[in-house]
Amino acid sequence: MQDPYTRYEGGGERVPQDGRYYHSDEPHAQEDADSDATEGHDEDDEIYEGEYQGIPHPDDIKANRMAAAQPTPDEYRDHEDLIAERMKDEEQLAHQYESIIEECGHGRFQWTLFFVLGLALMADGVEVFVVGFVLPSAERDMCMSNSNKGMLGLIVYLGMMVGAFIWGGLADKMGRRYCLIIALSINGVFIIFSSFVQGYGIFLFCRLLSGVGIGGSIPIVFSYFSEFLSREKRGEHLSWLCMFWMIGGIYASIMAWSIIPHYGRLTAKTYAQLLKGHHGTRWGFSMGMSFQFHSWRLFVVVCALPCLSSLIGLLFMPESPRYLLEIGKHDEAWMVLKQIYDTNMRAKGHPEAVFTVSHIKTPIQMDEFIEIQSSTGTWFQRWLVRIMTVVKQVWGNMLLCFLPKYRMTTLFLAVVWFTMSFSYYGLTVWFPDMIKHFQNEDYESRMKTFHQERVEHFTFNFTLENQFHTDGEYINVRFIGIKFKSVTFEDSLFDECYFEDIASINTFFKNCTFVATLFYNTDLFQTRFIHSKFINSTFLHNKEGCQIDFTDDAETAFLTYLVSFLGSLAVLPGNIVSALFMDKIGRIKMIGGSMLLSAITCFFLFFGNSESAMIGMQCLFCGVSIASWNALDVITVELYSTDKRATAFGILNGLSKFAAILGISIFASFVEITKVIPILLASIALVGGALLGLRLPETREQVLM
Repeated sequence: MQDPYTRYEGGGERVPQDGRYYHSDEPHAQEDADSDATEGHDEDDEIYEGEYQGIPHPDDIKANRMAAAQPTPDEYRDHEDLIAERMKDEEQLAHQYESIIEECGHGRFQWTLFFVLGLALMADGVEVFVVGFVLPSAERDMCMSNSNKGMLGLIVYLGMMVGAFIWGGLADKMGRRYCLIIALSINGVFIIFSSFVQGYGIFLFCRLLSGVGIGGSIPIVFSYFSEFLSREKRGEHLSWLCMFWMIGGIYASIMAWSIIPHYGRLTAKTYAQLLKGHHGTRWGFSMGMSFQFHSWRLFVVVCALPCLSSLIGLLFMPESPRYLLEIGKHDEAWMVLKQIYDTNMRAKGHPEAVFTVSHIKTPIQMDEFIEIQSSTGTWFQRWLVRIMTVVKQVWGNMLLCFLPKYRMTTLFLAVVWFTMSFSYYGLTVWFPDMIKHFQNEDYESRMKTFHQERVEHFTFNFTLENQFHTDGEYINVRFIGIKFKSVTFEDSLFDECYFEDIASINTFFKNCTFVATLFYNTDLFQTRFIHSKFINSTFLHNKEGCQIDFTDDAETAFLTYLVSFLGSLAVLPGNIVSALFMDKIGRIKMIGGSMLLSAITCFFLFFGNSESAMIGMQCLFCGVSIASWNALDVITVELYSTDKRATAFGILNGLSKFAAILGISIFASFVEITKVIPILLASIALVGGALLGLRLPETREQVLM
């Protein structure tokens, strides 16, 4: 600071820079001033003369100089300055943390966490397959219409989409481990609960909430595990972790084939047989007609085991030290890093090794946390303020992913995630539907046709299947204890006939006339009769609910499980290749190359005109495309800083689940129409995603920010 006053050489006055005048300190003037200042006052009460004229005291000037040299408290600093300092701190922390993780080494601790988080990823893979496996059996118990079945198939993806947004955002504010425990708990509780509920509506609601819970597994698992890995190990071991999703599909397929075909329920008679040593094949139990627990419900319970196992393991795992440092918890982070170091050193035979890190850089904290005293307001008001504060912080963090620094990265990744998910999930559901379509075509080609047949005084006591009867006459004919499967009667007459204990599927009576006919204990409801006439005919004790239980459906069920099993197993080579070469060829080349090869594979689908050819094409497509999924998971966690990593991953993963819903809905609508449109849509999406993916920045050489 310079002297704010300028002295005129020829006069006795000084002119301040603000234009004011006052007398100089001449000796006689000083004496008068001292006399006036001290008259009637103590020294402590002395008033500086210039105070009345707005002139600062020299002591104040000195104090201001000293204050300027002190650092300004954070609350008085500009927000942009705080952001700049935080970014500088984060960069220093990123390099220091990388050195610390390298010193801790890769050993027992990371492998233990690998299996615990792998089980959580396995639970996500199981959740995708559960509904498809239980649907054929569940529709019998709940009498689902086609629209109900379609909604049940999509509701899990809807829940996963919501869960990815919620848990991804919360994991950056409340902790990876804490949020993953809550998410898996929600998933496990509602999986088990859904196995016991009897109504369609509540079952649908439970599957939705279980999807919301498991939706947080992928964003949190990859963000969590990546923060325990050094740069050299990150790409490879995150790719190995992806294998657990494949293991989940294999586990679900094997359990489904082992459990679901044993559809029946345990009655008093079968229970007595079991006590005598006659082991039947029907699993389950019932409590009257209001509660039934069939084997498919047992399968649902078994599918909760990976989730519950991961949940137990997480109770013994620490929070991510990188996250703890991000929120300013230096001591807790140091303890976790020391635990990693000690665990790995003991496993390597060096228990005497000492963790030498004493201080770790901690970024400046900017979030304002609101702490409310217990005496302030009601408990509801206190919790409401806390919840709204967290929601505001999560929403603000989501918006940060679209700031100029991340905007193009987020948009490019969003397109790649969307196109990949649209094609992959759309085709993986389209493949089984096409296989069923080929089966139906082959089945219908073997249909037996009966024209103008006349049957009198005859009793049908055997199953009628895949038959078409037209212009027939049935006089005094009895249908007792039989099953109709894919049978159609058209323009036929039934005179004095008797139907008793009938079970039917895909059976219809079109333009038929029934005269003096009795229906007793059948499931031939009104929907089975199309433009038919009833003259003096009676329906007694119609069956309630869905009573279909054809044992010859086992072949169809086996094919469904086999297709899913082979599709899951086919990704094993792709997983191995991606893990071994992720750090050698880079994430970008892996994404672009895998998606382009997947697009080329789609064109071979034009030559798939049989069940075996379609199964082979499915295995080829899944095996080729898995490398791009693994590379996407790796590059997503590496492109965002720690405070945005799980949030960005949740946004992108949630978007991919929306793309999955869209792809499944569109592709399924063309199954019986044409296969050209699904193939073209998948190919175009994959090529477009690959070209944009090649413009992403390579991350294999950068530290985790």
